[in-house]
Amino acid sequence: MSAPRALRQRAEAQAETLPPLLARAEHLAGTVLLGDHGRRRAGLGDDFWQYRPAQPGDSRRMIDHRRSARGDVQYVREREWEIAQSVMLWVDQGASMRFASDKTLETKADRARLLGLAVAILLVRAGERVGLTGTALPPRRGNGQIHRLAEAWSRDVAADYAPPEHRAMIPHARALFVSDFLGDLAEVELALTKAADRGVRGVVFQVLDPSEESFPYQGRTIFESVGGTIRHETLKAGELRGRYLERLAERRDALTHLCRATGWQLGLHHTGDSAQTALLWLWRALDGGTR
Repeated sequence: MSAPRALRQRAEAQAETLPPLLARAEHLAGTVLLGDHGRRRAGLGDDFWQYRPAQPGDSRRMIDHRRSARGDVQYVREREWEIAQSVMLWVDQGASMRFASDKTLETKADRARLLGLAVAILLVRAGERVGLTGTALPPRRGNGQIHRLAEAWSRDVAADYAPPEHRAMIPHARALFVSDFLGDLAEVELALTKAADRGVRGVVFQVLDPSEESFPYQGRTIFESVGGTIRHETLKAGELRGRYLERLAERRDALTHLCRATGWQLGLHHTGDSAQTALLWLWRALDGGTR
């Protein structure tokens, strides 16, 4: 098969997932009663905040031509309300997220994307700007941004673990990181530390398959990473349970301490539990941090 044809087939396969994902996220978001969340605060509307270099995705009308004329770089004039109402999202697309221990369960990736998109829908409805961490998709409002997020999250990463993106963090914005957080914790520490240095606060939301908490395996078992880079065979899987649960508890403690040190909140969700309950928790966690 030719490379262009294979690329087109992959693109079409990804595109087919967008309408169902959007429909599910819209339905899930609709189950959360917004009420008067109090985010629209008087007195911030036209207060100048800062100039920043223009990023891909910024419209031409956002450019401040007077400031840009001083040099070769184009600058955007940001106002305080734009910063206060920007929420940056990162949803892990690494191979480890494509795990499900049972065919009746969603993969961690499917649940993470659903929750991330539903959160984005609620934020946009509340007048917030949402976007991706990094420079690929700066925060914007509107349904078009929701479609761009869904498209971005339809692309998988081949590596077993994808590090969180920490570039171009908007000062004093909010953020949401969704992952199993089973990869290199140093990358998570770097991202949260850099975010905290810029006044960014947010939520670390860990999504796990139920089997990753209970470790129900016995006898001869072959453990293999979704990406195929790690493989371990044992005849006595049950004997590994104690050490595995100890390591998992250590990872949870490390995340707890990291979030406490950087001012972030930590949440935990299992794919066997209600997505609605998880979304409500996320919404309250993000809403509470912006009041």
